[in-house]
Amino acid sequence: MISSNALYTDLSAYYDVLCADINYQQQSQAIARIAGLFGNGGKQHVDLACGTAPHIWHLLQQGYQCTGLDLNQPMLDLAAIRCPDAQFMQQDLCHFQLAEPVDLITCLLYSIHYSASLAGLQSCLRHVSQALRPGGVFCFNAVDKDRISNQLSASHSSEYQQSRFTFASSWYYSGQGEQQALNLQISRETEGHTEQWQDSHTMVAVSFTELLALLAPYFEVHVLEHDYQRIQPWDTQSGNALFVCVKR
Repeated sequence: MISSNALYTDLSAYYDVLCADINYQQQSQAIARIAGLFGNGGKQHVDLACGTAPHIWHLLQQGYQCTGLDLNQPMLDLAAIRCPDAQFMQQDLCHFQLAEPVDLITCLLYSIHYSASLAGLQSCLRHVSQALRPGGVFCFNAVDKDRISNQLSASHSSEYQQSRFTFASSWYYSGQGEQQALNLQISRETEGHTEQWQDSHTMVAVSFTELLALLAPYFEVHVLEHDYQRIQPWDTQSGNALFVCVKR
């Protein structure tokens, strides 16, 4: 098993292939709609854990001035090629600092859970609040530890440069404590030869009740269904949701 940062370094050139089933355009358009409905009208944007910056690319088309933050420098190098009009910085989402406050901060693909512990999550939320202008929006998605099914997994395959990539992921929570695992299995098959990577990322485990309590000192919070086609309130039952947090 290798560290998550090492895994992403090893696979940075294939990251977009592994995420080929994600509709980044749809997600980014939804974020722009949400910011328009709940935000202050500003266009300064920061994406935490930006990876190779697919969300940033689409938000640039929406007129945003974007900055991406990530721990993995090879990812940031690819992001800079994709989005030469954006800025990129190698920073930890739990302790990041900006020169000037912004209007919109995003942390998508459940990346908020990379804060790894409740203390890390609290630090992240505090830094987000400090980095936002009044009325600014923090938008992220999260999974409720009490609604995780350890039997469920998601997988997909893609063809790239004469190789077939298969990517599978699943959440695991033991039922106790403030940490859960995101388990990843990745394989690349080329002319009968198969390479495999496996990793278990340590992620913060938090219930939505706990999360709302952590957000309350900084934000007015709207919990939405995890549906990027329609903006509607969370049904209070599903295990993942989209959090729209407006700075007080």
